[in-house]
Amino acid sequence: MTIYARRRAAVARALKAAGGGVALLPTAPEQSRNRDSHFPYRHDSYFYYLTGFDEPESWLLIDASGKSTLLCRPKNLEREIWDGIRLGPKAAPAALGVDAAHSVEQLDQLMPQLLANQSALWFPFATHPGLESQIDGWLGQLRAKVRLGVICPQSQHDLCGVLDEMRLIKDRHEVAIMRRAGEIAAQAHVRAMRTSAAMLRAGQDAREYHLDAELLHEFRRHGSQFPAYTSIVAAGANACVLHYRAGAAPLKADELCLIDAGCELDGYASDITRTFPAGGRFSPAQRQLYDIVLEAQKAAIAATRPGKRFLDPHHAAVRVLAQGMLEVGLLDRKKHGRTEDVIESGAYRQFYMHRTGHWLGMDVHDCGDYTEPGTRAREEIDATGLAVMRRPSRVLRPGMVLTIEPGLYVRPAKGVPREFWNIGIRIEDDALVTDKGCELLTRGVPVQADEIEALMRG
Repeated sequence: MTIYARRRAAVARALKAAGGGVALLPTAPEQSRNRDSHFPYRHDSYFYYLTGFDEPESWLLIDASGKSTLLCRPKNLEREIWDGIRLGPKAAPAALGVDAAHSVEQLDQLMPQLLANQSALWFPFATHPGLESQIDGWLGQLRAKVRLGVICPQSQHDLCGVLDEMRLIKDRHEVAIMRRAGEIAAQAHVRAMRTSAAMLRAGQDAREYHLDAELLHEFRRHGSQFPAYTSIVAAGANACVLHYRAGAAPLKADELCLIDAGCELDGYASDITRTFPAGGRFSPAQRQLYDIVLEAQKAAIAATRPGKRFLDPHHAAVRVLAQGMLEVGLLDRKKHGRTEDVIESGAYRQFYMHRTGHWLGMDVHDCGDYTEPGTRAREEIDATGLAVMRRPSRVLRPGMVLTIEPGLYVRPAKGVPREFWNIGIRIEDDALVTDKGCELLTRGVPVQADEIEALMRG
């Protein structure tokens, strides 16, 4: 638990540097699915980052002196028979390394006392519906006692800003978990590829949900608690829908299948996308587009290193994709001009409409500013000709983890070669920025087209 104690101490130092105060953080509530049934419980990422505690109905307070106080569910034999053993306030200090612990049943009674005589209150803004109203009620009780000498916090600050900066740089403990999560997810993708080819070779009715089941099986078999997000298993034209969910569409041997899936392990996510021929062999048209996307990813990986900016991998990928679109005829040179013209006009967005990556960590789209703190915004002209104010994107530093995921999505359209219609391709890996470049955490699943075909023949 020393990992979490160090993180709480860092929060306390940040509060002290800002003039003092107390930080207040609840965990996530349980969510009802329907009558007498809940969704599988998942803690709040910020709360778990500071405690390693995954019981619902919990609250954490940290003051500028470094004292931490936990409120959690009390021991209850009847509820423990139904729902499982609770840690309880008595055992919490020794188990979690906090200084004090109380029953959450005393929340409304204790909170005004715990917030009294603090100069400022820090809590996560706009993350917990109803939290602001609760805080207003507790502060209202304090204001009613100011004539008795009680001090009410005079300012409120967003705790997310402090925690986002901390979570953006992963420590060795986090990297080890994310590396293992990447290994598990890669094995799941391998399993899905092999299953697709084997079922089609055997003449079986193969569906998207069959591969989704294989992913889930492999995740749990290796100890992952959950999928990190709803898995995308998209056969044929469905791959052109960016957030498509695995359904009942059949896998066809002459079509591609796109799988975007990752697991969550001990609170940390992996995120992998692979696109493969459902029957095990790329057609010439599929291979042409696949190789363009792979070259775009290689360019983006080369641009992912310390000192580069977050958007540099995206710009590197876009250049390769735009050039490839012109070379294979997705875009007409007579109409769109050179690669630079395609980039400047934004014409490439017909086939590539998202960024090449995002932060990854406890959340799939993890917290952290995408622009460099302390820099001034400058006016730029975007692809539509509008003037926008932008700050320079974030400088990449060792310990940051981001995805690298270029793609091409070709829907039927006038002027688009028919052999490319309904082909959707994305290739995604998780990259840890290191001192000299980046480490790909998810290459346990093949990415070269020849290697994919060889895997699926095996």
